[in-house]
Amino acid sequence: MAEIDDNGMEGQDRQEGQDRQEGRDRQERSESLPKRGSAELKAILEALIFASPEPLTPNAMYKLLDTEPKEDVQAALAGLKQDYERPGGLQLVEVAGGFQIVTRSDLNDWVRRLFHERTTQKLTVQALETVAVIAYRQPITAAEITEVRGVNTSGVLNTLLERHLIKIVGRKQVVGRPFLYATTREFLIRFGLNDLTDLPKVEDMAEALGLDTPILTEQTPNEELLPIEEPDTGGGSIH
Repeated sequence: MAEIDDNGMEGQDRQEGQDRQEGRDRQERSESLPKRGSAELKAILEALIFASPEPLTPNAMYKLLDTEPKEDVQAALAGLKQDYERPGGLQLVEVAGGFQIVTRSDLNDWVRRLFHERTTQKLTVQALETVAVIAYRQPITAAEITEVRGVNTSGVLNTLLERHLIKIVGRKQVVGRPFLYATTREFLIRFGLNDLTDLPKVEDMAEALGLDTPILTEQTPNEELLPIEEPDTGGGSIH
């Protein structure tokens, strides 16, 4: 046991030594580089946000710019937000806990002309109704969605799963243990939401989709939820 303990202590000491060395290396890099001006830091952040394939979180910014003081990065981000408040074709938006540079929503029709977007790429009214029901009442089963909409939704659910707008988050503890569905991080990004609190008012969404308000009202199931056998640990679900 003593030998194992000694080895464990040696491993811990070795890791601590590596951490200290990495800290010293980072500090030396920071000290050896000239301090960046706010304009340059803003330009770097703008380039990183624009190039990122998904919303760039503040933590990712701090990691990428680890040689810069955190408060300088925060100030540069605040300045960049202010810059994008001016009228223009692009806007800086906060979605899914990160930042993206996107075209203004009122210019989408012009952008679609560039890419010749096909109508088949858009969500159908049935898919929009289904994802709305899931968003407001998640977690929810396929049978409950069918009860709400009055039509079978299995095909629509498959489409939403394929587009990563919803995911299976567990099973309901009833006969048959049906799957429970909830929205994903991709859903937030697609609809320009930072989190689910940014969803439109239930009344507005119901009116837009022609649904009765009560069916969109979030309901907490009384039954205990069972985890699925192989849970998705991708971190993108919204519970």
